[in-house]
Amino acid sequence: MTAHTDVLDDPAHAFMPYPAVPVPHAPTGPLAGLRFGVKDLFHVAGYPTSGGQPLLLALLGVQQRTAPTVQRLLDAGAAFGGKTVTDELAFSMNGQNAHFGSPVNGAAPERIAGGSSSGSASAVSHGLVDIALGTDTGGSVRAPASHCGLVGLRPTHGRVSLQDALDLAPSLDTCGWFARDVPTFARVADVLLGEDAQPLPARVRLLAPSDLWDLATPAALQALAPARARVEAALGPAAPGGVVLDGIDAMYWHFRHIQGRESWQTDGGFIRRFAPPLGPGVAERFAWSARVTDAQVAQALDFRARFKAHLAALLGSDGVLVLPTMPDIAPRIDETEAALEDYRNRAIRLLCTAGLSGFPQLSLPLATRDGAPLGLSLLGPAGSDRSLVRLAERIAAA
Repeated sequence: MTAHTDVLDDPAHAFMPYPAVPVPHAPTGPLAGLRFGVKDLFHVAGYPTSGGQPLLLALLGVQQRTAPTVQRLLDAGAAFGGKTVTDELAFSMNGQNAHFGSPVNGAAPERIAGGSSSGSASAVSHGLVDIALGTDTGGSVRAPASHCGLVGLRPTHGRVSLQDALDLAPSLDTCGWFARDVPTFARVADVLLGEDAQPLPARVRLLAPSDLWDLATPAALQALAPARARVEAALGPAAPGGVVLDGIDAMYWHFRHIQGRESWQTDGGFIRRFAPPLGPGVAERFAWSARVTDAQVAQALDFRARFKAHLAALLGSDGVLVLPTMPDIAPRIDETEAALEDYRNRAIRLLCTAGLSGFPQLSLPLATRDGAPLGLSLLGPAGSDRSLVRLAERIAAA
């Protein structure tokens, strides 16, 4: 499979229906034998880039260049398997695109895949590709990883290049990826991350912040208990403590104000000029973003600097948080828009720790509830990305 030429070939609804174009890759390399999908925010020469928005697709057209991160996978021997559906303008966490359809969750088809990297997570969870690139601004790798039973990383901000990819909120945007198992994920980590400048020590200090665990539902907490015990058996006991600064609601609003202002700076001109039809939820978020004030942004940026210093001091060079990736398993696909928005807002309170700090968070598929996956995360100091994957390898081996 080079790419899907017909949506009927794609029961997962994971891929954009672009005509197949050859994308050369190295015949050998550390990723030889793997096939990968690419979220339709990244440019791939010979293919259009849509950002999940039909008018933007028409505006941008077929690209002449390939994003460096995509090229690194090709140069390492991985084969291109197609461009995957993204939530519209990447500004959603539900995995439902009003224009290009909703990718199917391969682990729980009756539940949402989660966005905005929904197509990438769907393609990997269905086994259509081995790995897939996504982006994570507010949780768009971690949420679908948890929902679809995958390994997924939000890297340290800036660690993996987003050159020649569409922005949402640049000071929050990161490039991550998905795999079904830790060994495959680690092969990609070697290519995209390399080694950490300051690796975590062999014995880490595990912390379980009660203020973040309290954001999970009681049913999720019960389902995650054996997974947490498995992590502690491999890495050592987790000390209780707290991470939240100035209250969880304050963190939520500061995150949203930064994301809102930057997303409007990115897409507001396009929206004002062309008045594109935006899907439910997305339209409301952009309308809200347009009203974020300078004062709100200034307060949020000041808070972000304080929070980053606060978390850096808490973790030091050896601390790792263990926490639920999401408040619960994925909502059902027939939930109302209001219920999905409520879930999204609860999730952001849990996800914004990595977003505000810029620190790496790795979600591991270690739990299930009612037959649906539920992720448990490791969050480490800035630059500890490859070390977190090594910890995951230890957990998997144990």
